[in-house]
Amino acid sequence: MAEIERQLKILPTAAIAAVSWADYGEVIVCDTQEEMLQKANELAFEHVQVITRDPDYFLNHMTNYGALFLGPRTNVSFGDKVIGTNHTLPTNRNARYTGGLWAGKFMKTCTYQKVLTDEASALMGEYCSRLCHMENFAGHGEQANLRVRRYGTRPEVPWYQPVPALT
Repeated sequence: MAEIERQLKILPTAAIAAVSWADYGEVIVCDTQEEMLQKANELAFEHVQVITRDPDYFLNHMTNYGALFLGPRTNVSFGDKVIGTNHTLPTNRNARYTGGLWAGKFMKTCTYQKVLTDEASALMGEYCSRLCHMENFAGHGEQANLRVRRYGTRPEVPWYQPVPALT
């Protein structure tokens, strides 16, 4: 807190920074790395500076952030200006479901699937059938069962009943 007060007296942008600190600043004290991790993932900040004895713990366990800056030699300024990935990062806790903005976000992405053998279609059909039954997706389940009947060795599978696992 003393360092914040000191900087708010000497920064050329102190008037702006003081308003930002007053409106949005906070200090959160945690007892353990696990608590820090949980809080950081909950907050899902755009920029996360990690200065601990083991910054890789956060690299390996954090899931919700725009960009991590790991260790005392790294900082947000470096990432923003000279070493980082794209600077446009998710704000307002949006890192809970998206990463940073990059060229791929503006590209149309099309996917396809193609099952190449009868055996593979029948086997996937069995797994899919059981999943669809658990989720109450009758139409999807019957599409799976149809492949089991058509391409497998189990023509007796009834309409939309989960295909039992072979033991």
